[in-house]
Amino acid sequence: MAMASLSPLRPTLQPHLNQHSLSRLYPFSLHHSRRPSLLCKAKEDPATTTSSSPLSLGIAVSGLVASPVIAYSLYTLKTTGCGLPPGPGGSLGALEGVSYLIVAGIVVWSIVTKVRTGSGLPAGPYGLLGGAEGLAYLTLAGIVVVFGLQIYETGSLPGPLPSEQCFG
Repeated sequence: MAMASLSPLRPTLQPHLNQHSLSRLYPFSLHHSRRPSLLCKAKEDPATTTSSSPLSLGIAVSGLVASPVIAYSLYTLKTTGCGLPPGPGGSLGALEGVSYLIVAGIVVWSIVTKVRTGSGLPAGPYGLLGGAEGLAYLTLAGIVVVFGLQIYETGSLPGPLPSEQCFG
C-alpha cells in the first residue's frame, strides 16, 4: 500500500540510473528548488482605498442601517402593496428613500472598485465595510425579486411620494 507524502515540495525523481546517464536521456531537471513564488496584485487606487478612515466607518454603519430599513420596506410592499408610510413629518418615508440611495451607492462603489482593482471594497474597520457591501448585494437581490413580483402581480410599482391609494 502506497502512502502519499504531505511535503510542500513536489516529489522528485529518484532513478536507479546515475545522474550522468539520466541527464543525457532527459536534458531537463526534475528536481525543484525552494525559490520564492511570485505573487501579483492589482495596484491599489488611493481614491477607492478608505479602509481605515472615518468616512469608511460612516459609510459602513449607514449601509448596515439602510439594508434592514429596505428589507422592512420590501416586506411592507409585498404584504400591503405600498411602501413605508410617511411617518411623523415624513421622516420614515425619507429614511426609506435615503436607504435606497445608500445601498445603490455602495453597490456602484463596489462595482467601480472591482473594475479598477480586480477586488471588491476593502474590509474596512472591524470588517464593517465588507459586511455592508455583502448586505447591500443581498438587499439588491431582494429588491429585484420583490419589485419583479410586484410588477408581475399589479402591473406597476407605487410612486415614491405618498398617494391616496396607499395612505389616503
